[in-house]
Amino acid sequence: MQSRRQVVDYSLQRRALLRDVYSGRKGVAEVCDASPYLLNAARFHGERTDRRCPICRRDNVWTVHYIFGDELKASAGQARSLRELALIANTHHEVDVYAVEVCRGCGWNHLVFRFLLGRDHPVASRPNQLEEV
Repeated sequence: MQSRRQVVDYSLQRRALLRDVYSGRKGVAEVCDASPYLLNAARFHGERTDRRCPICRRDNVWTVHYIFGDELKASAGQARSLRELALIANTHHEVDVYAVEVCRGCGWNHLVFRFLLGRDHPVASRPNQLEEV
């Protein structure tokens, strides 16, 4: 997607959390707590990656993209596929996208990155025909 801007990468937080798990300072149950909604979002809207789960090391992790923004109204907070994000980028001015990696096997989940998606400048809206009369 070419219109990504203001990208925030959470890989340092992820590494620190995994270091705490591997050293025993955090329990596996504390980090493998994906909600049923997140697991379903991974199943129906997620994109499978080539990366193994850092906790169970059996399954690959899935990336789920959640969208937020004033322009979205009732659609805000929903999971969307990459194909849908491309359409949203062309039709909306500013949408926050949060990418979460999730393991459907053990429930590991972590925010991977967030970015702003959409057109740089809003398209001028058509004048309301009632106002012209």
